[in-house]
Amino acid sequence: MTNTLTISPTRAGAAAQARHSRAGSARPPWEEQPTVVGRTVKGLTLTGVVAVVLVPIWIILVTSFSTPGAINRAGGLVIWPDGLTVEPYREMLSDPTVRTSLLVSLGITLIGTAVSMAVSVMCAYGLSRPRSFAHRFLLLLLIVTMFVNGGLIPTFLVVTDLGGYGKYWALILPSAVSVFNILVLRAFYSETSGELIDAARLDGAGDWRILWSVVLPTSRAVTAVVALFYAVGYWNAFFNVMLYMPTDSQKWPLQYVLLTYVNRGVGLPGSVNAGFGSVHAQTAPLSLQMAVVVLTLVPLLIVYPFVQKHFRTGVLTGAIKG
Repeated sequence: MTNTLTISPTRAGAAAQARHSRAGSARPPWEEQPTVVGRTVKGLTLTGVVAVVLVPIWIILVTSFSTPGAINRAGGLVIWPDGLTVEPYREMLSDPTVRTSLLVSLGITLIGTAVSMAVSVMCAYGLSRPRSFAHRFLLLLLIVTMFVNGGLIPTFLVVTDLGGYGKYWALILPSAVSVFNILVLRAFYSETSGELIDAARLDGAGDWRILWSVVLPTSRAVTAVVALFYAVGYWNAFFNVMLYMPTDSQKWPLQYVLLTYVNRGVGLPGSVNAGFGSVHAQTAPLSLQMAVVVLTLVPLLIVYPFVQKHFRTGVLTGAIKG
């Protein structure tokens, strides 16, 4: 008995050390170690990709805080800080048109994402059930719409005839459904364990209960990713505003305000900064334009870290499901 107690910790320690050694290895033993040239090329490639992403954001951020003198000395966009000021942000946020457009964009994004997710989830769940009515025909019909559509003018005529001109729902409903997102959700819902669904049915659960308590909890990753896709689409959309409410600046979302600021270089009708593009403006027009760009990026930068883990989980789940 004494020998057993003395030897077991030694064996356990050796086994734990072996497991730690295997877990701590950088790559499986059957793979070759990377060469110096390979590591150098990979490092330079990753550095270049990161620079392509971060350098423009850095330039936009620095320019938005730059004074008119710094922009004049740089001849445009500022790469290195030289005379910083928060006046562009103070002037931008004091503009009632910008404040209103920010609230409009948030409302359209939240409501539009909720509507799109509700329609997409229900449609994808129905198409994923093999015994649902006409699911193959409806699936084929949806796929056809990815390649064939009525066009811009018929869509505009339908929306205006339904009374959507100048209404907020015209910015949501025409683009509320993405067939691609439905197909992605359907693929994940089809892989839901049949045993779980059968067990739920034996317990008396209907389709609504199965969707809410079985399918959605096992597909959180793809649901979060698709919701982010919809949210980013609504947040960045401005083309429908040009079609259905081009004149009422009090109803414009933030992206269309940004388009007006950047492309026209003048203030909005009725705003307190209607002359910010003139030579007598207190802030440089370029600084104010970049400040609006930063304002449009901030919500996405805040939300993305919370959804990043779902991106990773969704990719791994898709790889496992094959």
